[in-house]
This record gives sequence, structure tokens and C-alpha cells, in this order.
Amino acid sequence: MSSLKQYIDLFKENRATIDSHSIEAMNALRDKALEALEGKRLPVKGDENYEITDLEATFAPDYGVNINRFDFGADTANAFRCDVPNMSTWLYFAFNDTYYSSRTASIGMPEGVLVGSVRQFAATHSELISRYYGTLAPLSNPTVALNTLLAQDALIIYIPKNVTLEKPLQLVNILNATIPVMACRRVLIVLEENAHAKMLVCDHTQNQELDFLNTQVVEIFAGKNSSFDLYDLEESGEHTHRVSSLWVRQEEGSNVLVNGITLVNGTTRNDYNIDIVGEHCETHLYGMAIAGGEQHIDNHTDIAHHVGHCSSNELFKYILEDKARGAFCGKILVDPNAPKTEAYQGNRNICTSNEAKMYSKPQLEIYTDDVKCSHGSTIGQLDQDAIFYMQARGISKNEARMLLMQAFMTDVIATVRMDSLKDRLRHLVDKRLYGKLTLCQQCGSDCHDIINNID
Repeated sequence: MSSLKQYIDLFKENRATIDSHSIEAMNALRDKALEALEGKRLPVKGDENYEITDLEATFAPDYGVNINRFDFGADTANAFRCDVPNMSTWLYFAFNDTYYSSRTASIGMPEGVLVGSVRQFAATHSELISRYYGTLAPLSNPTVALNTLLAQDALIIYIPKNVTLEKPLQLVNILNATIPVMACRRVLIVLEENAHAKMLVCDHTQNQELDFLNTQVVEIFAGKNSSFDLYDLEESGEHTHRVSSLWVRQEEGSNVLVNGITLVNGTTRNDYNIDIVGEHCETHLYGMAIAGGEQHIDNHTDIAHHVGHCSSNELFKYILEDKARGAFCGKILVDPNAPKTEAYQGNRNICTSNEAKMYSKPQLEIYTDDVKCSHGSTIGQLDQDAIFYMQARGISKNEARMLLMQAFMTDVIATVRMDSLKDRLRHLVDKRLYGKLTLCQQCGSDCHDIINNID
């Protein structure tokens, strides 16, 4: 029996309650999502593009779903560990799968910008939400359909034409409950023509002893000549399961950068899907993962060039220690009507122990000749000659190993287009490599004051 059945039954028994806590644009898609799920199962290990990950097993436990929107009482003063020195942000939160704004979030926000829970904009911007919500992430994907079936809230970010956000948005996602819970998160991001923004997302688990499942769907619409940076940092817990899918549509001349960083986790599956539908677009897709113990990190990417004169750059790097498991499966598609495409894909991996395992599957699917495309993958260990060379100059073996691993991640960190965040990531990566907690626990009382003033 598919693990989906328990969630389908839950939905059917509680349809009225779910609808009453949501908005019309979300409720309108539930019947189609239910139809897409009936008789289906989630991917299992060994299915195409799921060589090491079993989503049927991931969703099988009897997770609670917060149908009645119970307040689990997240400790906000303790939870905020995401302060980035020298970087001011517009700050927002998700407690499990409910979205909140800090009281200072909208101060100085340009006119016409919308950021917050869709419920606060449902009365005044229902047409805008309905125009975009659920139109990019396909219900043929069972994890998208399940999220669409059960999600009761969503974060909307709307940047109007010719508007530039002078400072980044920041979303702090917090998992907290007294029982194992599945959070169904949804994020909708729309940038109109010539709109520009950057965003930092941080994932944390507050109750480290409980088993959580975080399922999320992110839809990003990048309009003509717009630009958007998304930095997604996961520092959760060893019992946390994350199943995330991101869907991007790029119009002519848009520039999108996505950087996914996994430093602390249990089991993670990230899907990145980018459709390039306008000429002269730039796409930058990067990722890094540092895993030890029995952590499991699986990244799947799909960049589709549907028109010509565009470029994409993709690089994912992993450092796997102990019994960690990693996977990268990436595809670049170049359509017949996409000449002058430049697309580059790389996956580089280090396994520091004999028990760590990495699966890598880079792919190019090209249907026209006038392109510049390449892909490559390496899996290896630390350079023992370099370690010996450093030891000969008085550097300890452990320190030499750390220096090589720091250097290995440098080019992914260098892709960050915010200097203050780049410096912070270097610091977090260094702490993670040295075996210390990476959770940013250095924010001062001023940060706690901000957190305690949530609308």
C-alpha cells in the first residue's frame, strides 16, 4: 500500500477544515491534486533519478499534519540563529508551515511590494495569487500534488515592475512540535519586468529529538530583465527529513542565481527545475553539502534551454565523512530551437572515509549543434601528497585536512553575490568542518528583540 493513502484519507476526512483555514486560490487546486494522487505511489529507491532515495519510506511514518492550525509555541528568542553581521534584512518566519512577519519587516519596503502570508493579501490581491499559484509546479509530480493537497498557508513575494529591493529578504524556517509532524510549506515568488531582489532562507529544527518531515514547493517567476538570488541554507537536525522542489521560469533577459547549502541535516532530497523560455537569460545553479554520521543528501537538477542565446552555469560539491550518503543527478536539456546556448555542469566530490558513498549522474541532452556545453564529475579522496607536503612544514595532519576541505568549497562560496553573506558562509563552513555546531548562536539581544516583536 502506498504511503500516500494515509494522507489522502486524512484530506478526505478533513476537507472542510483544511479549506476553512486557507484561501480560494489554494482550495481551487485540491481536487486536481487529489485526482493526480489517486492510485499513485511516491518514488522508491531504484526508480529513475532516485538511485539512493526512497520517498515511499520517507513519508510512511504516521506524521501529524496540523489540520487545525494548533500553535506549538516555538521559542522565537532561542530559534533565531541566522543573524548575518553587517547585513540588514527584511525578516519573515515560518513556524512549521505557518508564515509570520516581524513588526519591522515592512519598514522602508517600496510601494507595491507584497511579502507575507497569502491570507493577509487574499482579499485585495486574489487575482494576482490565482494567476501564479500552482501554475509552475506540476501536479504530475506526486510530492507537488501532495503538498498542494494539504498546504494551508503560503508565503508570497511579489516585486512590481521596475522595483529594486535595496536589502535582502530573509525567511527563517523553524520546525518545532511535541510530536512527529509533517510541515507542508509553500512559497510563491513573482518578479515583474526589471524587478530585482535577493533572498536568504534558513532551515532550523528546534526540537532535535523528534522526527520531522518538511515538504515544500517553491515557485519562482522571473520576468523580463529581472534578477533574483536565492540562498537556501539547511541547518536542521539528524532526525529531520526534507523533501523540497523548486520550479523556476525565466523570461527574456532575466538573471537567476540559486545556491543550496546543506550543513546539518538528517535526510534531504532537493529538486531544482529551471525552464528558460526567453533569450539572453543567465542561470546560475550552485550547491554544497557537508555530511557526516549517517546524513543523506540527494540533489536532482533539471535545466531546460527552450530558446537560444542563453547561458547556464551549474556546480555542486560534496564532502562526505563517516557513513554519509550523497547523490547528484543533473540534466541539461537544449531544445532544437536553442542555438548559441552555453551550458556548463560540474559535480565534484570528496569522500574522506571508506564507508562514505557518493552517486553522481551528470547528463546532457542536446538537440542542436551550435552550442557550447560540457559536463563532468569527479569522486575522490583528499590529496595525500598535499597533506604530506603541509605536514613537512609543521602543519598537523588534522589541520592539513581541514585546510584542503576549506579550499575545496571556496569556489561555491565565491558564487554568493552578497559580501556579508559570503563571509558568514565561510565562517559556518569552517565551523562545520571542524566538527562544531554550525547553528548561528552568536546573535545578540537586538536580534532577540526583533524576534519577540512578531505580528
